[in-house]
Amino acid sequence: MHAAAGTACVPAKEVFPLPAVYCGRSFTDQELDRIRELIRILPTRSAVSRAVCTEFGWLKPDGSLKDMSCRVALLRMQDDGLITLRPPRNVSGRPVRTPSPAARAIPPSPPLHGARGDFAQLTLDPVRGLADSRRWNDLVAQYHYLGYYPLPGAQMRYFIHGDGTLLGVLGFGAAAWKIAPRDAFIGWTPEQRQARLHLVVNNARFLLLPWVSVRYLASSVLSLAARQLPAAWDERFSYRPVLLETFVERDRFAGTSYRAANWCCVGQTQGRGKLDRHKLYGKPVKDIYVYPLDRRFRDVLTAPLPAPSPTQHTE
Repeated sequence: MHAAAGTACVPAKEVFPLPAVYCGRSFTDQELDRIRELIRILPTRSAVSRAVCTEFGWLKPDGSLKDMSCRVALLRMQDDGLITLRPPRNVSGRPVRTPSPAARAIPPSPPLHGARGDFAQLTLDPVRGLADSRRWNDLVAQYHYLGYYPLPGAQMRYFIHGDGTLLGVLGFGAAAWKIAPRDAFIGWTPEQRQARLHLVVNNARFLLLPWVSVRYLASSVLSLAARQLPAAWDERFSYRPVLLETFVERDRFAGTSYRAANWCCVGQTQGRGKLDRHKLYGKPVKDIYVYPLDRRFRDVLTAPLPAPSPTQHTE
């Protein structure tokens, strides 16, 4: 339930030790208090998000606001009981009513069998515009076992086509904040991770539509994505990532396609969510796979950090 507009939110600080980490950023008690104040005085969620990014200096490498990461962080703070956001609104001031996935259901196509070589051209076509975005979201909501939720942070979403036929979708977003096997594989310090985590990109969604049964297709898609993504990411966000990561549920998948595309398994998750600090809630154990996009990825990610200037303020 949402609190009425203008009401102060009541934190539940005893549940999650602070500082709390959301979307790769730590938030102190004082910052959470300021967020609650911004929610009280500003009229919309988007205004709060922009104000948080501006006041806290939460910026992308190109200097623009990390607005998408902030919006996701605010929603997760609300889910954890730390804040209460105003109800979402559209430009007319009325509550937004989002159609359920069933209202835009995409019916299955006839079965498609064969091998990767049956397609003269395999393409990854980026999502462009609202219609594409809705279609991508609906396909994931309807056919991916994890369902749909907004990808965090900077992101790229693709439709997978073979000779113009839709075969699936692919999505990349912000990397996980702290994963011990991945961090050991990279060899970076917590300070280096905080400064350069944006150079690691997470393959958050990979869906071949259930009626598509094409041998060697999945590994071919992953290889194509590894070749195409760095330049596309640089064009959109003004920097090139150097490492990809993904998580594969061990009880559900063998990770064969990732291994065939030369991804490397570096360990397993601990079977608990990132907010489950006391191991109260079991999560599926996942294999952690990574794929270097640059031969020098370790040099880039573990390079010495510049010394802060005498006048620079640090959190």
